[in-house]
This record gives sequence, C-alpha cells and structure tokens, in this order.
Amino acid sequence: MPALPLHPLVRLLPCLAVGVILSACTTERSSVPLRTATEQLLISTAADRAAGDLSLSIPKGTRVYIDRQYFQGYDDGYALNAIRTKFLRQGLDLVDDRTQAQAIVAVSSGALSTDEKSLLIGIPALPVGTSVPVPEIALFKTAQDKGVAKFVATGYDAKTGKLIATTDPHYGFSHQTNHTILLFFSWESGDLVPPNVDQNSLSVGNIARGIPNELGFTGNIDRSTSH
Repeated sequence: MPALPLHPLVRLLPCLAVGVILSACTTERSSVPLRTATEQLLISTAADRAAGDLSLSIPKGTRVYIDRQYFQGYDDGYALNAIRTKFLRQGLDLVDDRTQAQAIVAVSSGALSTDEKSLLIGIPALPVGTSVPVPEIALFKTAQDKGVAKFVATGYDAKTGKLIATTDPHYGFSHQTNHTILLFFSWESGDLVPPNVDQNSLSVGNIARGIPNELGFTGNIDRSTSH
C-alpha cells in the first residue's frame, strides 16, 4: 500500500519545535542599577591601590581610632575598609571607641571618583528631529574610563593632639578602555580584574553550550536563566 502524503502542517512540525525551543531561551532582568559594576570596580580598584601605599610610623600595638570626618566620595565605605585593613596589617590595634584610643588617625580623600574620555574618527550620533537619531559610525574609536583615588593619613596623640606621623598623598588609578574599528570590530582592555578570574561566564561559547542536544549541540540547560 503506497504511503499517504504528509499534510503540509505535519512537515512544519520540526521547524515549529525548533522555534519553540529557541524562543524559550530568554533571560529576564527585573531592575537596572543606577551605577554599573564597571564604575564600582574602577573606584574600588583605585582605592585598593591608594590604600595599599599608606604607611604611618606609629608603633605596633598602639590603640588607634580612625577619624573619617574628612573622608568623602563614592564607595567611601569600601575605601575606608581598605585603609583599616592596611593599618591592621601594620600591627595597629583599631578601636571603635575614641576615648579608648592612644592615637587618632584622620584619613582624608582628595579624590574618589571616575573620569572618562574618548576619541572618535567617524561620525558621532546625531539627533534628527526629535525622535529618530542617526547612529554613531565609528571608523576608529577608543573610550576610556579611569578610576582615581587620593588618600592622606595623619596620626596625632589622642590626649595632647600633638602630631605623631603623617603621610604624603598617595594615589591609585584604574582604567577600562573600549576599542572599536570599522563599526563592528570591538574589544576591551583594562586592569580591573586579575587574569586568574573568569570573566567569560556569559560568553557566546558558554551560552551555545546551553542549547539542548536536540539541536546538535552538547551541554546542559541553565534552568536558572532559561525557561
């Protein structure tokens, strides 16, 4: 008995199944933070480097209270902790009660923020009317973000107020640069993340390995981000 011809819709079932699988791989994001992780890394990395150079000639074991009234800037909590850690490594005993301190160390920040600059060879993005912008056309472009930190520490006797030791200003810098050539070729360079840290968890290769085996790829589906 000759085989009955397949209905045209039946022939489309494999394509529909593939389309359903592909369309199901989506990632949701419920909110967008006011500041990017890159900006935070720029500041915290610069703070680490500036704090790492601070050193006061105060005897080990001295009870020290950190006075932060002159310390202000973005992410100042992280920066202050980096400074506290540096003094602890020097052997100072940090106390939270000013009355129990033998010495007061006033820390101040001359800078704790970011700068940015860019160079474009091409056509910048231009608004046309009020709603339809012309996109940027970059034959060559570099856009650099830089983190800058400047710290000073001054120690004085808790009872007499006499100077014990002070530091010169210490600086810390960090950077992240985006490069673009001929519109489509782009890459990043910077010193924010150590080389031994995996930055490719969301790379195209890793995402491809999550596609089901039915499509000819190997790997596991990440149930936490795909549905």
